[in-house]
Amino acid sequence: MGHAGTEEALGYPFTGPAALEPPGEWERLRQRCPVARVTLPSGDEASLLTRYDDVKQVLADPRFGRLLNAPDAARISATESGGLFNNEMATTLPQSGEAHQRWRRMVNRWFTAKRMATLRPAIEAMAERLVDDMVKSGPPADLKASVGFPLPVWVICDMLGVPASDRDRFAHWSDSLLNLTRYTEDEVNAAQDEFFAYLASHVAAKRERPGDDLLSELITATDSTGERLSDKMLVATGLGLLIAGHETTANMIGKMVAMLLADRRQWERLLADPSAVRTAVEEVLRFDANPGLGMVRYLDEDVEIGDAVLPRGTTVLCSMAAANRDEQAFEDADELDIARTPNPHLAFGSGPHSCLGQALARTELQVVLEVLLRKLPTLELAVPAKDLRRVEGLVVGGLREVPVRW
Repeated sequence: MGHAGTEEALGYPFTGPAALEPPGEWERLRQRCPVARVTLPSGDEASLLTRYDDVKQVLADPRFGRLLNAPDAARISATESGGLFNNEMATTLPQSGEAHQRWRRMVNRWFTAKRMATLRPAIEAMAERLVDDMVKSGPPADLKASVGFPLPVWVICDMLGVPASDRDRFAHWSDSLLNLTRYTEDEVNAAQDEFFAYLASHVAAKRERPGDDLLSELITATDSTGERLSDKMLVATGLGLLIAGHETTANMIGKMVAMLLADRRQWERLLADPSAVRTAVEEVLRFDANPGLGMVRYLDEDVEIGDAVLPRGTTVLCSMAAANRDEQAFEDADELDIARTPNPHLAFGSGPHSCLGQALARTELQVVLEVLLRKLPTLELAVPAKDLRRVEGLVVGGLREVPVRW
């Protein structure tokens, strides 16, 4: 491993041979070069981890936050100031340490499995409405545009107490905040300004007349030190939920259905045994070959990983998707097994920064799958799986469309 420094840095992110297939580099690096030098689109270098144990070790270590505006932290892309990771939200919300944990605990109360169970019927009603509308328009349809994209926005609007009539504006803001490639910098800034203005007035209205929603609850809640969240932090929390919860879940809904229909025997197995929905959702999360960049961590001290020592000042990329196909952690890691259990995948990260909204994401994915199996048992892909096209864009990996018929 000692000669890793002499090898040429690889361009990152990698692309697989087809949208649902993993890049060949993952397996090569896991076996030969678990700490690899990569060059990001900005031209900056980072260290990429691909083994399950290494990725889990770094993600679970509370010392490493996402303090990515350190002067020597790598930038993701050259076009903007490091992209999403350094925006208003990142500077308003505490990104690590005790303050971050206090903020997390306050928001976490809303994301318990119990809360999700009470939200489930509303999510189901939304999913049914979207599927019914798709069926009305007739096949072929784009499942991502019809169901995957709108559902998470509707759910987040519901959680924030945003009226249904404003859902479309919310979807537009979310889209422009995340698609660094499709909109100009002016358009992104305009969307961000409109979104902040909207949320700020929404927070003010909730202070006057609280409802039964997350923002109303956070306005009155205090953290363990007796502090309340400032308006600025409440707005940043709303933005955070939208950024973290919209595009990732929208993409995953599309990829989940594509993966299960690409080999239609999987779909048939689920039709025969709908109780397998829960394990199937975990398995598509593990098997996702197109997840975007992975998790970025900045090391502010030297760290030993495997046989390598990473010096302080290193920006580390943890590829959860590569780790999720590690043969050392999963038997037949390259097989999609919808009954796989246990399934300790890292799709939601691990440790103190693991995904806050994972109970919500799981609920949305399970509900969509249940509704589709029930309403559209004859669902199939309308194009060969190898012709599915990837989203162009850095931060999150997804399919541009998921053409289906029934």
